[in-house]
Amino acid sequence: MKRMRRNGPELVAGLDIGSGRVTCLIGSPDGATGAVKVLGGSSVACRGLKGGVVINILEAASAVTRAVEEAEAQAKATVSSVWLGVRGSHLQSFNNRGAYNIARTDREITAADVDAVVSSARAIPLSSDREILHVVPQGFSLDRQRGVPHPVGMEASLLEVDVHLVTASSAHLNNIMKTVAQAGFEVVEPVYGLLAAGEVLVTPEEKELGSVLVDLGGQSLSIGVYSEGAIKYSKELSIGSDFITRDLAVGLKTSIATAERIKVEHGIAHPSLLDGDAPIDCRAIDGRTPMSVNMSTMMGIILPRVEEIFSLVADDLHNSDCADLIAPGGAILTGGGSLMKGTVEAAQQILGVPVRRGVPHPDLIQAEEKWLSPVYSTALGLLQHSTSPRWSGVNTRVVARKRPLWMRKFASMLEELF
Repeated sequence: MKRMRRNGPELVAGLDIGSGRVTCLIGSPDGATGAVKVLGGSSVACRGLKGGVVINILEAASAVTRAVEEAEAQAKATVSSVWLGVRGSHLQSFNNRGAYNIARTDREITAADVDAVVSSARAIPLSSDREILHVVPQGFSLDRQRGVPHPVGMEASLLEVDVHLVTASSAHLNNIMKTVAQAGFEVVEPVYGLLAAGEVLVTPEEKELGSVLVDLGGQSLSIGVYSEGAIKYSKELSIGSDFITRDLAVGLKTSIATAERIKVEHGIAHPSLLDGDAPIDCRAIDGRTPMSVNMSTMMGIILPRVEEIFSLVADDLHNSDCADLIAPGGAILTGGGSLMKGTVEAAQQILGVPVRRGVPHPDLIQAEEKWLSPVYSTALGLLQHSTSPRWSGVNTRVVARKRPLWMRKFASMLEELF
């Protein structure tokens, strides 16, 4: 694992390749406490991404360069490698079980035995265009006795493990890795962003009792169900808050940019929060002709889409047989789409469980208030994950030659000149 040290503490960088944005945070981990202090960050829109998939490698690489360099400027340091957060419908996950016989006379389980049983659980048939991203242990069994979290040092003849496997499209993953290399950085490890965010947003008690993490991005939505202290289910849905923006643009006959501004500044996702029916300044689709729209009209466009989004979440949980697992701990919302006023109330009404917006625990993340926004939740999780990686997956793969630092700075100078 590569970390950059410059005039002081070692640094780690978390790079979140989102639905339509690239987000980077740079932090300094505390080896004694495990907490990470955020030193700088940036989040930039990217037209080279769609639902977490690269559709234009040059535009995506440019956005990566800009996000990391803006974060570097705030941190007053440079980084050469990043922990890469990925998402999107090309990711698929399921549960599996592995078993391993302890043939030795002492029957004491070693770390090598644990590695062996996890390896047996990941030995599954995959098509040539897919690869395993993570193998997350859910719990071990010793001689059929379930519920053992840490079996090393204990005795048994049969060691079994339940795991949550996350697989990715090799082509899409390679394109993301090439994008980062083109921008001038190495990837320490690609990480499923939902799992990273869950490490800092979902409390141990919520994981034990049962809860669901919902990451509402611009063009995709991630669902993660926790129970008995581990991830039990994860899913990517191809819907997000950008759908609300497009609905507003069509319904109000305005531009996407104006619709996004109206959504961010005035959007309401639950009727109980409507206070009056004041007009909102707007612009026609040409971007120049002034017009106005009432709050109630705007909300009438937003509410059906919000209801659809959380109804899809509820239906997916029901179809996965996970709905009953989340009642005690409720739901945790994150992602930029969760920032709209009333989103928590809407989710609570439709999902039928307590809902809160995710906030990183101060024992894990030390940061200014602006970095604690749901926009940065995955990047925060990547910083925390870098201190103690807990899931085995693919090895770091150099799929393209990265540009050296001097070339990156030279390219930035040319962009400023022209």
